[in-house]
Amino acid sequence: MDNSTKISKLEGKVQPYTWGGSQFIPALLQQQNPDNKPFAEYWMGAHDNAPAVVTGTDGQQQPLNALLAAHPALLGKKVQGEFGKLPYLFKVLDVKDMLSIQVHPEKQAAIADFAAENAKGVALNAPHRNYKDDNHKPELMYALSEFWLLHGFKTADQLKQVLEATPELRFLLPVFGEGNYAALYKTAMEMDQQAVNEHLQPLVDRILPLYEKGALKRAQEDFWAARAFNTFCEPGRIDRGIFSIYFFNVVNLHPGEAIFQDAGILHAYLEGQNMEIMANSDNVLRGGLTNKHVDVQELMKHVRFEPIVPTVITGVPGSSAGEEIFPTPAKDFELHRITLKAGGTTTITSTTVDIFFVYAGDVDASAGAETVRLQQGEALLAVAGTALTINTVKGTEVFVATVPA
Repeated sequence: MDNSTKISKLEGKVQPYTWGGSQFIPALLQQQNPDNKPFAEYWMGAHDNAPAVVTGTDGQQQPLNALLAAHPALLGKKVQGEFGKLPYLFKVLDVKDMLSIQVHPEKQAAIADFAAENAKGVALNAPHRNYKDDNHKPELMYALSEFWLLHGFKTADQLKQVLEATPELRFLLPVFGEGNYAALYKTAMEMDQQAVNEHLQPLVDRILPLYEKGALKRAQEDFWAARAFNTFCEPGRIDRGIFSIYFFNVVNLHPGEAIFQDAGILHAYLEGQNMEIMANSDNVLRGGLTNKHVDVQELMKHVRFEPIVPTVITGVPGSSAGEEIFPTPAKDFELHRITLKAGGTTTITSTTVDIFFVYAGDVDASAGAETVRLQQGEALLAVAGTALTINTVKGTEVFVATVPA
């Protein structure tokens, strides 16, 4: 990419995690997937593990992380000064099977704990490695479909009600008392595996027949507990993450709604498709519903042991025609959405290196004498300070990754 170029096509990287669906992302990207391989995530960003590729007007291709390392001024003064690199990672997700229960560390903890693992000589790709980088990972997800997730601890009253209504979990009522979240979670996470099996097997025996005959609804904890058993459990080992399904809020987002997950909030994606934007990090500490490494001691260090009332975020109007913004407390990123009817036009000025992803329709994007034509599933990079004019023939829906102005 020529350093004087303001706009360029960008191609992301597909992540074939086993929990992903095989239809949604290939159809969105207008790609074939004859072998039905999982297309779980589509990454658009400069993360070193899977950087997007920039194609210049001269046809030359370059990984985005390498381009920005060579030309950091493209980020703009503010972002270059505050972050030194592209601070966000932008994704499309297709969640077919439940993801692990997880939490993300705060920034200072990530810096200290990443350095500590390095000092111990733990390889970055070691399966027992906890910290992949030195960054925090607050994240916003926007629902493209009906989307289900677990998000933070229920209020004390709700949690007591669920424990009371689930006979196999009533033994936890005195542990929780009037709201001792830390004691409750510690008990579930540190319980001997045999005790986990003894407590959860009767629960599974009761709910699995109901699940298999379609008698449970997605709004019920029992639905996801039964599905988790079918997905993750092996003979003699019931996943202790099933306890957490009853501890956490089961949240249903409708298309167009979003939710923010800050450091310390336990969560898990259960089903659906979304756009996701987060700090440029891959730091995940797991708490169950997984066959991957779970380090209970490290996990507990980062959890906020308090009730969370889920806040659904809806877009607020931006300054450009057809633009809406999904605000969060994060300084690292901001998600915008542009919708234009057939023949519509709008102009957006880029705050930093902004990424535009065409979710539907068609786009002619112009900056000065440069024009790039985009179809559904294609992406564009615009550097800081670019006044980008977007025209559409058929109408369009575009998601934009940027940082708060």
